[in-house]
Amino acid sequence: MKARTIERILTAAPASDGGGVKLYRIVAPDGMRGLDPFLMLDDFGSDQADDYIAGFPPHPHRGFETVTYMLEGRMLHEDHLGHRGLLESGGVQWMTAGRGVIHSEMPQQEAGRMRGMQLWVNLPAAEKMKDPAYRHLPAEEIPVATLPNGVSVKVVAGSFSDGQRRLQGAAQGISTSPLYLDVRIPLGASLEVQVEPGHRTLVYVHHGQLAVAGEPVAARQMAILTDGDSVRLETDVGAEREPAGALVLAARPLGEPIAHYGPFVMTTREEIRQAIADYESGRLAA
Repeated sequence: MKARTIERILTAAPASDGGGVKLYRIVAPDGMRGLDPFLMLDDFGSDQADDYIAGFPPHPHRGFETVTYMLEGRMLHEDHLGHRGLLESGGVQWMTAGRGVIHSEMPQQEAGRMRGMQLWVNLPAAEKMKDPAYRHLPAEEIPVATLPNGVSVKVVAGSFSDGQRRLQGAAQGISTSPLYLDVRIPLGASLEVQVEPGHRTLVYVHHGQLAVAGEPVAARQMAILTDGDSVRLETDVGAEREPAGALVLAARPLGEPIAHYGPFVMTTREEIRQAIADYESGRLAA
């Protein structure tokens, strides 16, 4: 067994998107090629409605998948195909944009706390023009393991063993074989996560502070890990010890060229030009 260590740490930077929603964004310094097959992570959240109320009005995507996870609040998703779903606290929407989708994500609250994350995951070149699809996963359909030391592990995709049984994630049949866990670790506790060797592995801390492979990682920081088959997480670090929460993400790298322009992620510049032309002519999502 080879434990993973930290290769580098990225810190989310303030940004805005959609109708002006305030968020924190992580993209590798070398752009979308740096975290293959992961492309970007947005962390949006505020107690102030003015920071999120404008939401994300209709916009296009082609060539990749988005994974939206609501920690708190309610967001309505709609698209040009007539799909409609209310994403509530604890729920996940895994959207495969494929050849093209035009959708919106609009808050269904005018006050209170909203917090969520959206991850972009690349599609293999052979699947970029597949039919768009959705996996709508309410909180009650996502397995959660509670360990004797108080650690909880929510299994969105992939699998996790609690020592007695292996839980299979709610999202299955995805070509990059992703692992998507939301782990909550109480004060003084630790967790060893088994990860497929060769898969790109990230740990994003969304609450508190963690020691990832023995090194401190603060909230809104992402640890990029070296190869191996396990990673250790623990909360007993630093002067401000507190419970922590983090996403553990892993997936099979594609090793393919990436061409990116705004909401389109393809493999060549010509495909990007075609996506723009298709959108402008109304053929993107036809």
